[in-house]
Amino acid sequence: MTELSLYNRQKQHRANLPWLRKVLKAALPMCQAQATSPEAPLLHLTEIEFSIVSDTEITRIHAEFLDDPSPTDVITFHHGEILVSADTALRQGSEHEQPLNQELALYLIHGLMHLAGWDDHETAEAAEMARRQNDVLKQVCQKLGPAPDSERIRALKDKLPE
Repeated sequence: MTELSLYNRQKQHRANLPWLRKVLKAALPMCQAQATSPEAPLLHLTEIEFSIVSDTEITRIHAEFLDDPSPTDVITFHHGEILVSADTALRQGSEHEQPLNQELALYLIHGLMHLAGWDDHETAEAAEMARRQNDVLKQVCQKLGPAPDSERIRALKDKLPE
């Protein structure tokens, strides 16, 4: 059994950790089932640590480990550490009309898919990975219900003038 740990290491945006932990628990076996090979890290890790960080922190780590000094959404280390940016989730989520926690859930699943052996550097594989991770998120949300901030987003949109 894989132990999952989730930490909010940023203070600017409110992440719903209880709901996100449920997402991870539900998504793990679905992602394991989509491993690209028997050697995929996700099939062998006994612990995975997820951290929600700021763009400043993910940019620092992106530069240090991947030689790219720009913010990104997700960084996955094959030893079982996944970092996701709350700032990027809020920014990209609003572009796609997704609430913060829904976008964070997608990023966490994206990290699990990387551990399952999926890569998003080539266009065709990136498209297939995106399709699969969106399907996992959809199944998880059908089981758990939508992200807790979804109703708040809908209510705010209803109040906006046309």
